[in-house]
Amino acid sequence: MERRSFLAAGAVAGGAALGGSRAWAQAGGAPDTDIVLGQTGILNGPLGAPIRVVLAGAQLAFDAVNAQGGVAGRRVRMVSLDDDLSPEKAVANYNTLLSQHHAFAFFCCVGSGTTAAAASLLAQSGAPMVAGYAVSDSARAKAGGAAYFVRATFAREAQALVQHLNTIGVTRIAIAALDNPGGAEVIQLGEAALAAQQLKPAAAVSVKGDASNAAAAGKALAESKAQAVIMYLGGTVGGEVMKGAAAAGGQSQMFYGMSIVPGDLTAKLVGKQTSGLAISQVVPYPWSEADAQTREYRQLAERSQVPVGYLSFEGYVNALVMVEALRRVGRELTRPRLHAVLKTLKLRVAGMEVDFTGNANTGSRFIELVRVTPEGRFLR
Repeated sequence: MERRSFLAAGAVAGGAALGGSRAWAQAGGAPDTDIVLGQTGILNGPLGAPIRVVLAGAQLAFDAVNAQGGVAGRRVRMVSLDDDLSPEKAVANYNTLLSQHHAFAFFCCVGSGTTAAAASLLAQSGAPMVAGYAVSDSARAKAGGAAYFVRATFAREAQALVQHLNTIGVTRIAIAALDNPGGAEVIQLGEAALAAQQLKPAAAVSVKGDASNAAAAGKALAESKAQAVIMYLGGTVGGEVMKGAAAAGGQSQMFYGMSIVPGDLTAKLVGKQTSGLAISQVVPYPWSEADAQTREYRQLAERSQVPVGYLSFEGYVNALVMVEALRRVGRELTRPRLHAVLKTLKLRVAGMEVDFTGNANTGSRFIELVRVTPEGRFLR
């Protein structure tokens, strides 16, 4: 089925070296029949499950536009490769997507270290990368001129969470982040946001992506006596840390997830403890009745049996931005023309303002804090 085609390529361990084929470096246009969007990211394990949902949401939008004749008569096709969040595998995947799959642009690629490692390749190829997921602010800066990010920055999320907690009188705050470059940067951003409020973290713990030290991390958080914990933990990792904290006596702690924390999945893991979980979301409420694009997303998701929620909705919103940029380029579709459109792109999508003008490679500042119920529902 077409909506699942992003998984068809599987994992690629090899790929042309950067100094190998230069065919992909030319600035030529897309063929008359299709537009290939390359995607690389982690697709398996605890961190891979939510990424697959994000991509399924994006595929809803691509399938819908293809059903209406595509973009200027071209079918939009996404090809996705697994890189295990390894910078080396990611660079190999970018090369493979360019040289073997003839990717015209990149879409929804995942990870900070992987994006930073591929920054020079992106610049050299001329292929724009749009709507990266879980990419740190420093990696965004490194990919400046080559990449365009829809979701708000990590700094914006950290500042919003710390400001909220300080407003409600919570001053003893810990940070738990993934043990990778993006996680290390989030800890620094969290420390800076706390410092702006004359605070210091009660604890800062790094958690392995396979959750192998989640129990130990949870114990350290419980022992810190933090009133609240800010989490940058994807997949099932956040839930495992919450369970570890509760087992070590931290039942009264509140947990505030950054947007990569999947609230519904976390609720399945921790049950009643989820009542102490809130998440900063970077796209609007997926169950809104007021916005026509949001209602259409839900109809498409239900028809295709894609779970309705923030993950798939973010993928859908990202795809709408990608499609609109391609449409504005028109029939003469070249990479330089796509870059030119993206640099001046300003639109409202699903109730959210996206604006890349003014030399900004991050389009949105949208942040909304929502509560997660033990049943996995989200309350504004």
